[in-house]
Amino acid sequence: MAKKIYVRNMSYNTSEEELRDLFAQYGTVLSANIIIDRETRRPKGFGFVEMEEDSAAEAAISQLDGKDLDGRNLSVNEAIAKPRPSYNNNRY
Repeated sequence: MAKKIYVRNMSYNTSEEELRDLFAQYGTVLSANIIIDRETRRPKGFGFVEMEEDSAAEAAISQLDGKDLDGRNLSVNEAIAKPRPSYNNNRY
């Protein structure tokens, strides 16, 4: 089963290809996405990596948390889905 990983404290110069290559050392990467600011069109310094195998994801998390990439120490954790708030337009 695929596992999604949250990666933060990335350099604004890190590319999705570099992120994918870094995690690919531990297993098959299904996707690597760096979040971009809508207004400035610049990276926000965090992103997500989805790995095919849970064991590979766990190995990547334990080995890459705190690792230097492009002059920044990465913070790497399992991404935890938080429920989005529901907005009720019929309040009254």
